[in-house]
Amino acid sequence: MSDAVKEWIGLLARLATGGVWIAAGAVKLPDPGASVAAVRAYDLLPEAVVPTVGQLLPVLEVVIGLMLVLGLLTRGASVVSAVLFVAFIVAIASVWARGMTIDCGCFGGGGTDPDAASKYPWEIARDTALLAASVYLVALPRTRWALDNLFLAPRRVSTPDVHDINHDGHLSHEGER
Repeated sequence: MSDAVKEWIGLLARLATGGVWIAAGAVKLPDPGASVAAVRAYDLLPEAVVPTVGQLLPVLEVVIGLMLVLGLLTRGASVVSAVLFVAFIVAIASVWARGMTIDCGCFGGGGTDPDAASKYPWEIARDTALLAASVYLVALPRTRWALDNLFLAPRRVSTPDVHDINHDGHLSHEGER
């Protein structure tokens, strides 16, 4: 696969994943109490950290989303994105395995949902696809239309000047001409 194709695939991965993060965080920002309640509903974290996680998670989601959409520090944002998706997949699988029926709270909401168990496979599949996109961007962070391209220009390998080549056709060292 050519570098150009990889860069276009990376752009699509960046925009899709970043867009999901922005949407997920933006709908939760206006109501931090609901976000805290959604984190609490999973019954996975100590109560002492639930309010902090519930309030900071939407902010982190929006920041990671913006970084991905803009293509700014793409590899780092993708690492954080991948870690969050692994955590979400584990959390959803955990409530499913424990027979709990809660809304994932992924795009706001949260709390009891009698139909939640039928949604868990879709939520895990969605997060797995977004995890794959994040991992792709960790491995290949160079994409089209990214701010990284302005700030992280590729290193140029200097080529020897014609005067640096000696009469045998080899690169001469300073003072050996």
